[in-house]
This record gives sequence, C-alpha cells and structure tokens, in this order.
Amino acid sequence: MKQIDQLTESVKDRIIEMAWEDRTPFDVIYKQFDLSESEVIKLMRREMKPSSFKMWRKRVQGRKTKHGAKSVSPHRFKSSRQRIISGNKVSKR
Repeated sequence: MKQIDQLTESVKDRIIEMAWEDRTPFDVIYKQFDLSESEVIKLMRREMKPSSFKMWRKRVQGRKTKHGAKSVSPHRFKSSRQRIISGNKVSKR
C-alpha cells in the first residue's frame, strides 16, 4: 500500500476524480493505485472541503456501483452511446 503523502498532485486529482464518479468501483482504484477503500476515504477527507466530503460520503456509502461485491454486474459500466475511441463521433444536438 502506498502512503497518501507520497502521491503526486496529479495522481491525487485522478483518484479523487475516480472516487467522485458514481460508476467507478473502489476495486478499480485499488487495482490502479494500490489504495484501499479506507485510504481513498482518508484522501478524500483530507483533500476536500468538509461539506463536499460529507456530501460525497453520504452519496457513496452502501452504493452498489462503488462496491464490487455488491454490484449486480461484474462488468464495467459502458454507456450505450459510447463507441470505440477511434470512431467516437457523437452528434451535437
């Protein structure tokens, strides 16, 4: 496990971004950055304003999409509008 203090600012920003996303499970953050759910929570608490942290924590606590074991589908979320990166053409409405 990495120490939170040893992470670069860009890595911290990416972890916070992933944690904030509803569809990114903590398991993915662990695989990519070797940070457990409790370490991500510590990072979020330290790097965010108290009100933002409380709002995030309330939103993700017990959420099926944030916890792989509770997830209905083991597959990663993919929007029906998402295409292969090379052919990513979404019309503007």
